[in-house]
Amino acid sequence: MEVALAAVSGRWTTLILRELMHGPRSFGQLRVALPTLSAKVLSERLTKLVRHDLVECRRQKGFPSQVVYRLTTAGQLLRPLLIELYRTGDALLRQSRRLPD
Repeated sequence: MEVALAAVSGRWTTLILRELMHGPRSFGQLRVALPTLSAKVLSERLTKLVRHDLVECRRQKGFPSQVVYRLTTAGQLLRPLLIELYRTGDALLRQSRRLPD
């Protein structure tokens, strides 16, 4: 369990993984999808995910060349965990809205 939680730790990491669950994305596409995330933090999180073999980075041919990020096989294994984390977070949020202050 600790390995899985460590893989998704860090602010923004789960949101980046969520975007990549929909398919390969360029850095620019990720920036558009996560507009409040700075380029610096996005770059740092992607570097960490690549280093942990959860995301692969491929440079596409052409001019200008484009870097595309996609989940690796190991990254795909996180899909059920992420889905359940989002479901649980949503349920907790709804529960907290029903509680009196």
